[in-house]
Formats: sequence, structure tokens, C-alpha cells
Amino acid sequence: MTYDDLPRLMTLMTGDEKHSTSATSTLDVLWVLYSDILRLDPANPDDPNRDRFYLSKGHGPMAYYAVLAAREFLSPEELSSFGGYDSPLGSHPDRTLVRGVDIGSGSLGHGLALAAGTAVALQIRNSSARVFVLIGDAELDEGSNMEAIQFAARSNLGNLTAVVIDNDSAGLGWPGGIASRFAVEGWHTSDVDGRDHSALRQAFRTDHTDRPHVVVAHVEKKEG
Repeated sequence: MTYDDLPRLMTLMTGDEKHSTSATSTLDVLWVLYSDILRLDPANPDDPNRDRFYLSKGHGPMAYYAVLAAREFLSPEELSSFGGYDSPLGSHPDRTLVRGVDIGSGSLGHGLALAAGTAVALQIRNSSARVFVLIGDAELDEGSNMEAIQFAARSNLGNLTAVVIDNDSAGLGWPGGIASRFAVEGWHTSDVDGRDHSALRQAFRTDHTDRPHVVVAHVEKKEG
């Protein structure tokens, strides 16, 4: 399947808890990661040498489920059960229920810390696997992220990439922009248009072997 199939896949999911605006803000980033960047095999989703993707921005997972279906981790037929009582496709992804999902989402502010811990474990194992974590800009209001940002830089986690969806949802704001908060702690940073696939690919392929990298993806909200 291609990127153009994603809107059709998303229409298969209905219900009152779609959070479609949140979902569409992540769609392009998720597609570029899963189609061009992440080293994953749908036939072997638990391969210990795979890259890890952690969806910390877990509310509104319609785009995530659509991309997983497009990349053959799920079947399109499964999408119609979204949000149902007996469906594995809940309003927040559950790693124990959904094939290809690496963490359960829902508690804002926990994803970056989990990703940093995983990156440390992979380094200890001398693994070439990388860790990518997707965060919302408002989620950065959670103080646990600040500790994770500091820890990751001081641990030289070159196998860690954070992606921040910046759609102006943060209540406190970020003087100097979101990237500056990471840069002051020693992260490599990129600011890109979150709808520009070429710019996203270039940012994700930036060499940062000696320190973690944050990609701030600026996305204008689209009501849906």
C-alpha cells in the first residue's frame, strides 16, 4: 500500500473516541518512519535486532493503526473493530494486544523515559538497533520528560531519536522554540515541516552517533 491508501484505511475506524485531529497530526511522520526509516519486519515483529518505535503520544491512534495496516502488521479488516468492546484496537495502543506495537500508551510523559532506558539496554548489548519515540508538544509539559532529556544527552545515546509533533498544543509554551530545550542539554536538533516527507526523511537520516537527536515536526492542526 501507499500513502494515498491511508485516508481510506482511517475511514474504516468509527466511533466517538477517534480524536481524528490528533491522529492526522501524526500521519505523515508515522508514514515516513514506517515506510523509509524503521528497520522492521512484519513477518517477525519481535525480532530482537529490530528498531523500536514508541508512540508516547498515544491518544488518537487512528493514524498509527492505519499505518500498521498499510505496512502489513495488521489487516485492513481489523480496523473496522476499532474501539469495540472486544477489539484489540483500543483508544490507546496496547502492546500486549496489537501486533507490532512496542509500548502501551496513555500515561503522558512516560514514552521518552522508556525510550531512553531501551536505548541504554541496546547499547549494553552492542546492538545496532535504534529507538524512535513520538511525543506531543503538550506532553512536554510533563516534568518527567525534562529528566529524560537530561539523562539521554549525558548518556550519549546516539541510538535515540525523539520526534515532537508541534501543533501549538502546549499550554506553557517554549521560549526559543521546542528544539532549544533539547539543544541546551546537548541534543542534536532538527526543525522541519511535519507534512514534508522529503524533509522528514532527511532529518531522520541525520548522523548523530555521539548524541541523541530530536526532530521537531511542525504541523498545523486540521479539524476532522
